[in-house]
Amino acid sequence: MTAVPAVRARVLVVEDEPAIADTICYALTTDGFEAHWCSTGVAALDALGGVAPALIILDVGLPDINGFELFKQIGARTRAPVIFLTARAEEVDRIVGLELGADDYIPKPFSPRELTARVRAVLRRLTKAEQRQPPTQVDARASAFGVDDERRIITYRGQPLDLSRYEYRVLKLLVSRPGRVFSRDDILQQAWDEPDASYDRTVDAHIKTIRAKLKAVAAEVDPIRTHRGEGYSLREG
Repeated sequence: MTAVPAVRARVLVVEDEPAIADTICYALTTDGFEAHWCSTGVAALDALGGVAPALIILDVGLPDINGFELFKQIGARTRAPVIFLTARAEEVDRIVGLELGADDYIPKPFSPRELTARVRAVLRRLTKAEQRQPPTQVDARASAFGVDDERRIITYRGQPLDLSRYEYRVLKLLVSRPGRVFSRDDILQQAWDEPDASYDRTVDAHIKTIRAKLKAVAAEVDPIRTHRGEGYSLREG
């Protein structure tokens, strides 16, 4: 009987410098991944129309679009984890990347072996996080929302929302217990893969983007309540 070859996880590499891209792709391929290289943001967005990647390595300094802006556009199309790659190692850049929802951040120059180890670590964390996510039970009071766990889609008033992976997890948590006040730490612990590496304001940033997407559907209401000094809850009723 012929053995069925194992499926190789596909990694999308978005890097404009060919020498660096070659190094990354060689390291990934040697370590058992399938690497697909794009040198521009436009090419990366086009690539997402094909086979969905298991993970994306994204250079911040692209010639056609800022990597942080591209990250937002990618998040509207896929919930694949993203590792930022950049020559800028300042803490403020790292914080911006992580607060946007990136899964890791590697400054150049880097060790190819370390990069592939980070890729495996992110994929491993993601698998564990998804395994421990309990089935969602939507309270009748949150009937304006619908949660499809299998497809990772939340609808609001019948309209599907374009949510990043962490936005999906945060909103899913609030919808699961209308009226309950979740502190920022509660949300970090239950929605983030590495809560200790994140910041309270990361939660605030994600709540802000979720609210904007809800208001795009129904501008007259704000279903998320802010409890100053305590956290957030989904309005009852």
